[in-house]
Amino acid sequence: MDTSSQQQRIAKMTASPSETIMQALGRMDQGGMGLALVCDENHRLVGVISDGDVRRAILKGMSLQEPCLTIASADPVVALPSVKASEALRLMDSAKSFRVNHLPLVDQVGKLSGLVARRDLAPESEDLPLSVVLMAGGMGTRLMPLTKDVPKPMLPVGDRPLMEHTLNQLRQAGVRHVDITTNYLAEKIQQYFGDGKDFGVEISYVEEDRPLGTAGALGLIPPPSGPLLVINGDILTKIDFRAMLEHHKKHHADLTIASRRHDFQVPYGVVDCDGPNVLDLREKPVLNFLINAGIYLMEPLVHQYIPAGQRLDMTELVKLLLQQGRSVVSFPLVEYWLDVGQHQDYEQAQADAQHGVLG
Repeated sequence: MDTSSQQQRIAKMTASPSETIMQALGRMDQGGMGLALVCDENHRLVGVISDGDVRRAILKGMSLQEPCLTIASADPVVALPSVKASEALRLMDSAKSFRVNHLPLVDQVGKLSGLVARRDLAPESEDLPLSVVLMAGGMGTRLMPLTKDVPKPMLPVGDRPLMEHTLNQLRQAGVRHVDITTNYLAEKIQQYFGDGKDFGVEISYVEEDRPLGTAGALGLIPPPSGPLLVINGDILTKIDFRAMLEHHKKHHADLTIASRRHDFQVPYGVVDCDGPNVLDLREKPVLNFLINAGIYLMEPLVHQYIPAGQRLDMTELVKLLLQQGRSVVSFPLVEYWLDVGQHQDYEQAQADAQHGVLG
């Protein structure tokens, strides 16, 4: 990347100390590196916020309207602009408690002058050690009549089908083989993607002879030998699959559910009561939830809870795992994500593609 392009990207990633966590998250999206750089009015670096910092804040239940400095690393690993590549990598590896993927460059008085990314010094070339299943069997009823003759994963988004965006991202992350489960208009999916060689991955198909719910089709594939990544075929996202895998391993999870924070403003005043006694009156409060993002990581042992050829929804599988004392954890998504489930979502997907959000 030339100096001019890098400075433009850094400008997009730079937040002021007065900005909120939500605004810093917007900076991350604009910069496309999962990082926000907090600088004072003199452009001195005062903190760094990673996507991991935002995930931890969400898991703690923090409001995204809090000042971004409350979650920023106040003493980030930095280097002078003259740093050599070998020394930059050594500095990134010196962090003990977390993986550092970016090294801000500052001058003698602490002014931000550049940024070094680990991927530019030592590009990720190894395969991602995951089995992957793309769930593409749904009928897309809510998107009728668009899905009358086209399966939802094949609806065009920009210059390619919706699911091709996901396949491209998986390939770039190091995935080499993908199983695709199909049912509705299965032949159209198979005709387009074939064996996957034109898309840089190897593709196998698992066809449901009848709808098996949001998890039942997993019972038709052989038990995986390692972690299994399951993705709904009707979502668009720029999730960091490696970060999700690291989170899954760190928490010794049997099942990890990618989640997305969703805020909902109640359009009325809310009366909080204890019996007949009023405790509080809140005017149009904003409630926040973590919603299911349709992306899962599961250990091989989860496969034994999925009966072959029987209908099973993911909600039922999660409840069963919890009843059995298995570890189920959440991975908060801070990257771009869109569930293309309804007409307004499809319109948003087209707008995002037009504006280059999907890459």
